Amino acid sequence: MADKKITAEHIEAFKQIVGAAHVIIDAESLEFYAHDETETLHFVPEVVVKPGSTAEVSELFKICNRDLIPVTPRGGGTGLSGGALAHLGGVVLSTERLNKILDIDERNLQVTTEPGVITEVLQNAVKEKGLFYPPDPSSRGTCFIGGNIAENSGGPKAVKYGVVKDYVLNLEAVLPTGEIIWTGANVLKNATGYNLTQLLVGSEGTLAVVTKIVLKLIPLPKYDLLMLAPFASLEKASEAVSAIFRAGFNPSALELVEIDALKIVSQMVDSYVVPVNDDIAAHLVVEVDGNNLDVLMQEMEQIAMLLEQYEAGELFFADDAQQKEELWKLRRRTAEAVKSSGYTIEEDTVVPRAELPKLIKGVKELGQKYDFHAVCYGHAGDGNLHVRIKKEGNKNSLNDPEMNAILRELFKLVKSLGGTISGEHGIGLIQKTYMDIVFEQRQIQVMRDIKKAFDPNNILNAGKIFDAVASV
Repeated sequence: MADKKITAEHIEAFKQIVGAAHVIIDAESLEFYAHDETETLHFVPEVVVKPGSTAEVSELFKICNRDLIPVTPRGGGTGLSGGALAHLGGVVLSTERLNKILDIDERNLQVTTEPGVITEVLQNAVKEKGLFYPPDPSSRGTCFIGGNIAENSGGPKAVKYGVVKDYVLNLEAVLPTGEIIWTGANVLKNATGYNLTQLLVGSEGTLAVVTKIVLKLIPLPKYDLLMLAPFASLEKASEAVSAIFRAGFNPSALELVEIDALKIVSQMVDSYVVPVNDDIAAHLVVEVDGNNLDVLMQEMEQIAMLLEQYEAGELFFADDAQQKEELWKLRRRTAEAVKSSGYTIEEDTVVPRAELPKLIKGVKELGQKYDFHAVCYGHAGDGNLHVRIKKEGNKNSLNDPEMNAILRELFKLVKSLGGTISGEHGIGLIQKTYMDIVFEQRQIQVMRDIKKAFDPNNILNAGKIFDAVASV
């Protein structure tokens, strides 16, 4: 296992590779890289290195692999599972200089990009050409596309269009040994050998560092309609979610936001476009998109009639682009707002969507049993519920026995409903304790064997997903 300290000779070697301006060692600058958006965790790296090319990444790895120096890859620092935190010290390898969109291939509907491009920047660049890259995590304005690859990110559009893995065709990656590989081919179908591309997607930066990404694009839908539906019952709102799909509708987004979360975020962004009355328990945000406006209008009207059967209140239709943007701003900033209000512990549970009512009911019962307050929101259309927890005296779940016991009970409930412990945030540092709930030892051992094949000296993001050293 990598555990060696960095010396002055290492620092000088890093400067020779990437340039002195791109090696960060002063305490003030290192603080920026000591946290991401996970709870209130804080781990200061020994050094931050910012390579500007694949070749530079390769040379850095050769040194670190030889001298057993821990390396933690980092994108935009928006992660929620501690994957970009240097809890073992060593090097943080920041991809922020690998920030170019290399090619937009309009003939084949593909884009080739470096990992340090901000996701929303990439989306806007292809949108100008009438193309669409659907995965859109709430942090899309600050997160990097490389981090999205590492976490297999989703977002509101995932319910119709799928998650990141559904758009990745090929990856250039640097192995922890310094070797450079391409994982596949720039084609839509590929049954040639093991699928290394999909193995790296969602591997949380533990197997390799991706330096180039080839993504599939689709034509940009011409129209979208957005509706907000209030419910007096959180369970009725979640029941309506499954009913929409059973009725044959395919919304482009279907989000649930509990009223407590909405009150907090409305105050933060100074917006009251959404009613926040005390007799409302939750809202559903329903979006449809496509190329025929008349068809979309009919679809939205039919969904509205269906929601009335589940005791929806007065429906609000966004009339123009500004209202749509304001509604989405409220949803996208929910996590930031509730965290700033003390809900620092976030879980990323996912169950079959018909089981959402039972999950939400179970969360509330756990809150009463263990004296914590929770707010729920998330991608209800695909069963992905974010649970934010505020408990007096417990800001973090990491290494907190009381919170660990609570979360084990929550995750056992999730498992019993046919779900799993993370839908899009990853396991990282804070969820690895609970992997035994969803996997048997043999499954975990297979994962460890894969890790060892890519990273024989365990230098790359060691201690993420599972412990750096196997327990006896």
